Amino acid sequence: MAQGTPAKLTAVSFAAAALLVAGIALAAAPPRVGSPAPAFSLPLVANGQGAISLASLHGHAVYLNFFASWCQPCETEVPYISRLAREYAKRNVVVIGIDELEPAARAQAFARAYHLSYPIALDNSGTVGGDYGLVGLPLHVFIAANGRVAQYRPGELSEDQVRTALNAIAGPAR
Repeated sequence: MAQGTPAKLTAVSFAAAALLVAGIALAAAPPRVGSPAPAFSLPLVANGQGAISLASLHGHAVYLNFFASWCQPCETEVPYISRLAREYAKRNVVVIGIDELEPAARAQAFARAYHLSYPIALDNSGTVGGDYGLVGLPLHVFIAANGRVAQYRPGELSEDQVRTALNAIAGPAR
């Protein structure tokens, strides 16, 4: 590794964190469990084309995983989120990764590096994160098939915690 690289990585991480903190001031209160999930429409940058919206997923349970490539807990979670996305697709659950405040190329590289199988959307303005009360990464939002928030979980979750939350919103196996 070249000299100065750790300092550059620290500077990039600091800059990304500063952008996230700046967006916190604009964040709404987190959606309450049982309330309708905030609507969104975001461009897909990996594992799909065009845009994805909550309205287009009507009738499906939805798991939103807000992340960024510089987030260490996010890196820890994605391998099992990817496995669970494939498993729970058979139970009417759509998993969507939402990359916060990063260029599309970084989100795409992250999806490739971790062989992510689920759609990755880009919230490069932070608006959707703000609508969901995002104050730190990762953030997990589990939405029932009726469009209401079933669970709102900030911070790193274990595979068992994600599985338990998915079981709560999933339909029967098809």
